[in-house]
Amino acid sequence: MSAARRLPISQVDAFASRPFTGNPAAVMPLEEWLGDGVLQAIAAENNLAETAFLVPDESGEADYELRWFTPTVEVALCGHATLASGHVLLSAAPWRQEMRFRTRKAGILQVSRVAGDGDDDEGYRMALPAYPPAPKAMPDIVRALGGDPVETQWHPGGYAIIAYRDAASVRALAPDFRALKEGVDVLYIATAPGDGDPSGADVVSRAFAPGAGIDEDPVTGSAHSVLTPYWAARLGRDRFAAYQASARGGHVGCRLDGDMVELTGRCVTTLVGDFLL
Repeated sequence: MSAARRLPISQVDAFASRPFTGNPAAVMPLEEWLGDGVLQAIAAENNLAETAFLVPDESGEADYELRWFTPTVEVALCGHATLASGHVLLSAAPWRQEMRFRTRKAGILQVSRVAGDGDDDEGYRMALPAYPPAPKAMPDIVRALGGDPVETQWHPGGYAIIAYRDAASVRALAPDFRALKEGVDVLYIATAPGDGDPSGADVVSRAFAPGAGIDEDPVTGSAHSVLTPYWAARLGRDRFAAYQASARGGHVGCRLDGDMVELTGRCVTTLVGDFLL
């Protein structure tokens, strides 16, 4: 019997300042791409919202190629696993200030260090594409999510925004995931102003992706590619503090910069080891 192949793996809580908060992602740097079926099987075995796979980029456009897989599908954009990837690579290269990633459908993404107030308060800034949504009626989605939304908007990348009057309404939602799963790979984003919310954030949200095998995502970077232009227009300013009110919860700093979104957050490594293939 041949020896098992060892692939490096780290597990990182992204948009988190302590373990067991934020959104966990697996990060797996590879020397070369494995078959898509193998990548999908590894992601299913990890059973996290996302597994990020990295291969050194040979195009000269970036440092690494980056792909993301949920337990059931490959996705076009994942923010929290990109942040986690930057954290893993920059932690291993303390002389570097940033890492650039070439992706297949989301262009070139970048994660940079951000100095905090103290020695242990370092975070990261991530650049993602901005996805401004437009008004669209979605009565079936509203019925499946519940509550009494004040507005619904859509981005053709598969993002639905359902806006509510207050954060308490978002926190109280108990969606019908079976009905939402009929939308296939759509990210449903429930959101509201953060006025009076315990998080202290300007904006509160929750995100659901049952069609991608994730009923509720703990903290979703790509959702803020849509939320940032949406709320920047409504708040009348280009930056604000957001909180994703899942059971784990996570804070996301948001800034709209032209056709890009800057998201800031911290990461915590919870596991470093080998995946045996």
